Amino acid sequence: MAIQSALISNRVTSNSAEAQNLFASQRFGEKLGEKILYSLPETLFLVQKKKMEVTDFRGKKIPQKELLKKFQRIDKKFKTKYLVFKDLRKRGYIVKTALKFGAEFRVYEPGKSIGKDHAKWILFPVSESQTMTWQDFSAKNRVAHSTKKNLLIAIVDDEGDVIYYEVGWKKL
Repeated sequence: MAIQSALISNRVTSNSAEAQNLFASQRFGEKLGEKILYSLPETLFLVQKKKMEVTDFRGKKIPQKELLKKFQRIDKKFKTKYLVFKDLRKRGYIVKTALKFGAEFRVYEPGKSIGKDHAKWILFPVSESQTMTWQDFSAKNRVAHSTKKNLLIAIVDDEGDVIYYEVGWKKL
């Protein structure tokens, strides 16, 4: 049975047993009291996998196409973030938001336990048409270093393919 969730403002939540089970088994969502809070990329991923249905504040189901449009209005970079999220989840990585770290996502290696293990990377998804200054790059690298994680930059090309670049510190 699909998770029944609600989109209110720009947040998707569920307090269903299915949401709790999927959180426990595959770490989708974040615990928020009795509810599970989903990032926008997580939500669309689960909807596409037919594991979630999203309703509006009136309880009316939101079709996938309309949901995508809403998410793109909420976040102008949604498509880029979603393509990276989807690619990493398909590869077995656990991808969580990282706003408190000053990044888009934190990424856990397959088999790692959230809460017990630390994320290996903080991730910044960018489209190939986006420019990044050396100051931007340096700031992202400092955030990664200060959080004791490696920097992962995901570049999404015009065809939707993702290329990853990992940046780490080396002592010479």
